[in-house]
Amino acid sequence: MTRRGLFITFEGGEGCGKTTQIQKLANRIKSIVSIPFVVTREPGGAPSAELIRGLLVNGDAEKWRPATEGLLMSAARHEHVEQIIRPALAQNKLVMSDRFVDSTIVYQGIVGGVARNDIDAMSHIACGDIYPDVTIILDIDSQIGLARAKSRSAGEDRFEAKGLEYHEKVRAGFLDIAADDPSRFVVINANRTPDDIAEDIWQAVRPLLQACGLIGNG
Repeated sequence: MTRRGLFITFEGGEGCGKTTQIQKLANRIKSIVSIPFVVTREPGGAPSAELIRGLLVNGDAEKWRPATEGLLMSAARHEHVEQIIRPALAQNKLVMSDRFVDSTIVYQGIVGGVARNDIDAMSHIACGDIYPDVTIILDIDSQIGLARAKSRSAGEDRFEAKGLEYHEKVRAGFLDIAADDPSRFVVINANRTPDDIAEDIWQAVRPLLQACGLIGNG
């Protein structure tokens, strides 16, 4: 790779299985070749960003206005980008992130009502020239996803508490942005077994890994 490493992001509604699928992909890559890669998440991913995460994912569902959420998400993202993502890509590493800027576009923008130009301005400050090479959207029935998320019982349930109607809008938002940019987004049906989902993700990601020279063509 002469430009930089490869940046893959995973998006989707609550309970869609992003964490599981990122780990499955990481394990599959490790079983094939020894390459340096980083698995991270948002909001958070860096120590200072994790402090902001606590403000966003805990507490009453309506405690922040959407614009406030967007600003907090972007502040956490800036720390994440500068501390973790940019240095890793500069070292030609593969970076896989559980959420990135598209979550802000959907949650705070499309659903929350913050104007797209304002979201873009926040993102420019937060990310600079860092943008995903490919984004996997795990599309799941909102009711199933919420039930999964609530069954985890791990706290951090502020967004889950926003209700089914909110999350149906989130799902539609992700599908809308994917339709607008099919060259970057890959929509995967997540209403299936984890192994079937993982296989579809692998088929989408493998050509990119090969093109970057991260894995062979065999």
